[in-house]
Amino acid sequence: MIVKFLGAHNAESRNTRLVSLLIDGVLALDAGSLASELTFAEQNKIKAILLSHGHYDHIRAVPAFAFNNSDHTTRVLGTPRTLEILSSHLIDGVVYPQFTSKDSFLERATIKLVSLEPFKQLDIAGYRVVAVPVQHPLDGVGFELTSADGKTLFYTGDTGAGLSSVWDKISPQLLIIDVTWPNSLAASAKDAGHLCPQMLREELTEFRRAKGYLPRVVAIHMSPRHEPEVEREVRQVASVLGISIHIPHEGEELVL
Repeated sequence: MIVKFLGAHNAESRNTRLVSLLIDGVLALDAGSLASELTFAEQNKIKAILLSHGHYDHIRAVPAFAFNNSDHTTRVLGTPRTLEILSSHLIDGVVYPQFTSKDSFLERATIKLVSLEPFKQLDIAGYRVVAVPVQHPLDGVGFELTSADGKTLFYTGDTGAGLSSVWDKISPQLLIIDVTWPNSLAASAKDAGHLCPQMLREELTEFRRAKGYLPRVVAIHMSPRHEPEVEREVRQVASVLGISIHIPHEGEELVL
């Protein structure tokens, strides 16, 4: 399994992009930068898009992707709340075409909205996918993905603390987890449903207690303004736990 980080931050600039991951070139996790970081040919290979929740930085590129890939229909999957937000705020027939019916100016549906039920296993583009509720507004979910050869990752999407119920239900080899702000902004992280490094340490400690191991850990969704501080604190967490925690950047690929 090859994970490409198209966007790894919570804010956009010349050097940072909004969160979007691409699995083996065919399955997208969130769509913050799905169109801008891929060629048209690369976009055309994507078979499905999984949306963790309805915040703008995770759904933004869905309309651009739908416009760019008008020769076929791509599934876009999310909770009913996520799909309702996408339909009423972006592909609403005003800001962008609806893209979901042949009445679109493209004269065909270019995306198909598919509602996800938490904990229900689905086969999507050859992967076993399970949506798992996490601690974030707008019915946020994370995704456990298992490839045909048994490689398993869990992408939390945006999440706050209190993941003990999640750890009981997953057994990933790779954990891609939200660490947005430094410890100095722990109160803001808690209020917004995100993690800081100290919270990460607590969640990983609980994971190890519940599962008896720790997977490979990747920390994403960092605030670029606070990234040096977050990176320093994440390294301290890794040292205390005796593990390696990787912090990816845009365009980077990770092989599982």
